[in-house]
Amino acid sequence: MLCWSFWHYRSMILTRYKVQNFKSVKDSGWITCSDVTTLVGVNEAGKSNLLLALWKLNPVSGGNIDILHDAPVSRLTTIRNEKNITPFITAEFQLTEDDMDAVNEEYGEEISNIDSVIVTRFFDGHYTVSYPKNTPELVIESDEAAPNTDNESDEDDIQETVLDGKKLSQAIVNLMPKFVYYSNYGNLSTRLYLPHVTTWLNGGTVAGIEKSDEQIRTMSVLFKFVDLQPEEIQELGLDPKDMAAKRVGNSYRTTNHNPTEDEICKAEKAKEERTILLQSAGTKLTREFADWWKQGNYKFRFNADGDYFTIWVSDNKRPDEVSLDQRSTGLQWFISFFLIFLVESKYQHKNAILLLDEAGLTLHPKAQKDLSKFFNSLSEDNQIIHTTHSPFIVDTNNIDRCKVVYVDGDGYTVASANLRDSDDKLNEQSIYAVHAALGLSVSDILFQGCKPIIVEGPSDQIYLSAIKQALIAEKKFAPKEECIFVPSGGVRGIQGVVSLLGGKQGKLPIVIVDSDKSGKDAKSKLTSGLYKDCKGSILEVASFTNVENTEVEDLIPIEYLQKGINKLFENIDDEEEQFEEVYDKTKPIIPQIEAFAKSNGIELEHGYKVQLAKTTKTRILKAKGIDADVIKSWEKLFDKFITK
Repeated sequence: MLCWSFWHYRSMILTRYKVQNFKSVKDSGWITCSDVTTLVGVNEAGKSNLLLALWKLNPVSGGNIDILHDAPVSRLTTIRNEKNITPFITAEFQLTEDDMDAVNEEYGEEISNIDSVIVTRFFDGHYTVSYPKNTPELVIESDEAAPNTDNESDEDDIQETVLDGKKLSQAIVNLMPKFVYYSNYGNLSTRLYLPHVTTWLNGGTVAGIEKSDEQIRTMSVLFKFVDLQPEEIQELGLDPKDMAAKRVGNSYRTTNHNPTEDEICKAEKAKEERTILLQSAGTKLTREFADWWKQGNYKFRFNADGDYFTIWVSDNKRPDEVSLDQRSTGLQWFISFFLIFLVESKYQHKNAILLLDEAGLTLHPKAQKDLSKFFNSLSEDNQIIHTTHSPFIVDTNNIDRCKVVYVDGDGYTVASANLRDSDDKLNEQSIYAVHAALGLSVSDILFQGCKPIIVEGPSDQIYLSAIKQALIAEKKFAPKEECIFVPSGGVRGIQGVVSLLGGKQGKLPIVIVDSDKSGKDAKSKLTSGLYKDCKGSILEVASFTNVENTEVEDLIPIEYLQKGINKLFENIDDEEEQFEEVYDKTKPIIPQIEAFAKSNGIELEHGYKVQLAKTTKTRILKAKGIDADVIKSWEKLFDKFITK
């Protein structure tokens, strides 16, 4: 089980999910999730469907199951007849101690033996809950567990010790995180004609004007934030006499009835109150948006003018107010998303999981890159799953968080964590966005003064990126140039990557090789050829571990690797010998893992080292107080990057 120890408490951490029988998805396969998960794919690959199904597991608002539009067309008749046995979304959550306290409170008794749950929702709306590792048990107090000597067969006493599975399942479902879905298509119109808005919010239509459900939803959220209805705002544009007359169903200009002084006074007071509410809402939006978005000091003002409602915006660089629709589409996107997030998530459900469909698509490429950094900050409180086809939004420092989405040979949407080149022409275009992002990283290296460090494979890149971020957080590493780890695809690819980067840089980049046989052979070949005049730029892992034949994994203490290793061997019974019991810290760990797997008849998956690296990286980045000796050993390696 993947595990994250987040800075802030979050309920029921989503570790993986899969979509079945939903729109273009027959079976997506399991999609592992971290604090930020990126689903990458071309248009029409079905990325949105992977979010929409998850949203409908437990939506904050909306998200009703609609079999006619949610079921695959080819299976519509079958699913309509079998909706009670046809699942469309399954999600696995990890529970913390705080979660279990909440479960116990909801259930009414203390439950033990639960650390993860799998929740499935079916097309008829009902849920099932299962427990992938252990069977839940009631905690029986010692006096309750004592035998009843008066009547050992007392059925009432026996029933008290039986766990109510249905009640426990409902408690789990009640505590499940809510999901907030947001797409680009819900951007807010910033000059609103209030009579039309009233019609749309009441479920009506306006001839000649189409508004998507997402746009109407965003309008609804706006008025919830302002805490006024469109009709109330519309009255702000009226003269108090007209306003008073309207309230009694008259117009003093067309009838002989004049409003009384009392009616006019009440109308004036109501108008003043609503004006103050609008001003207060603008101030609140200004303040809270500034806390949330650090790139610009924006000031917002809400204004009612007759039948129109407008959002005005200014900032320090451009103090003159203009309507929001005159500013960048990027700012419009952020404001719209912020209101959705603020109203539907932060105020109502602090632990909501955010599902962002093609987030920031209208942003400038530089702002898109900033957006990926912003997600990391936002994820301290809310897990994020987002889709994109833009390489600028792929976070190359966390490439392990990407999943590729594509259409298989049968026309169904599938997801894969395999980011390597593939013979499958169907997913080449989806993988391109990730490869292009890595290409942009190479461009950063070539044109922005970054320092490339060549490593053998993606797992090495993940480990070293984690160490770099940990050292920076500890203020033990402050390079003048950004250090970027470039995987070469194995020792055979080192020469080609060196040729690409070295020719542009004017000097040869640092290379880190494992101390196993293939690594030593690569070092020997490089130092006798291309690197014969700069042998010190070839760094061998054993020089920093003081153990022969070590690999990059051996730079990491066992306590950070342990969770991922346990996942590899989770099917071994607790009574049997465990890996930590046979682990020898004086020897390289990878051969020990593979030998232990073989001795237990376990076939490790292809690419298991990458999955182990992903889990370990998360534990390193969320760790509090890494051992000083470990930090010192990492410093020794990273100091070489500065001096070379």
